[in-house]
Amino acid sequence: MAPVFDSVTMVGLLDKLLVACLVYCCTLILKKEAALRLLSVIIALIVAEFLSKAVGFTATASLFHLLISSAPVILAIIFQTDIKRALFSFWKRHKPGDNDNLDLTTTVDELAKGLHELAERRIGALIVIIRQMSIDHLIQVGTEIDAKVTNELLNSIFLPYSPIHDGAVIIQRDKITSAGCILPLSQNPDIAKSFGTRHRAALGISEQTDVLVLVVSEETGKISIVHEGKITYDADPAEIRRLSRKAIEGRRAPRVTTPLEH
Repeated sequence: MAPVFDSVTMVGLLDKLLVACLVYCCTLILKKEAALRLLSVIIALIVAEFLSKAVGFTATASLFHLLISSAPVILAIIFQTDIKRALFSFWKRHKPGDNDNLDLTTTVDELAKGLHELAERRIGALIVIIRQMSIDHLIQVGTEIDAKVTNELLNSIFLPYSPIHDGAVIIQRDKITSAGCILPLSQNPDIAKSFGTRHRAALGISEQTDVLVLVVSEETGKISIVHEGKITYDADPAEIRRLSRKAIEGRRAPRVTTPLEH
């Protein structure tokens, strides 16, 4: 057994375990659910490589070593969307103190009124509130607008005969900056088939950025909150106001845990 322990030292084993812990910490930033599973797989591969060397299965040990060495590339492929979001999160669109002259109450009131009227009339709507991250690299801007958020303006944009009613409205701080924007659709295979283009677009942009998205369904008149690739269907009006206020302030909203099939 001496040759085995010459090639597999405690330092080498501890080195691999350290790599596993670092990978685990990185995946925690991306997806906590997947992090534990990946940690288990990496530890299992390390143990399997150690045992293979211990019994003299050099070819098998080489295979396990190759898999461990390829882990960073595999993780980059699996979590490419989450890595993009983590990288873009370093670019802040506004800084502390930007909200000093922001009339949050009026903005949230007008937004809430607009959503309520659109929902009552069953007019479909898609509203994106920019929190901190830029979304310029992900959207196709339809019409640039620089106007205060008002109930009347929101209703006029989403009226069926409006040329920009099918796209998304972008809100940054207390202003509507653009309308008729095309958003990337979610590629998540677990999304309910009943969801239309608006909900898929809302999930798509929220999977890649930290925005808060509000969706009015023209079929049901229900309002959905979408954040971080999760959706709350038929959201409570008080919750809509609370999360909208946080988003306009540039603060992170708590993770939405409602399943996609709702």
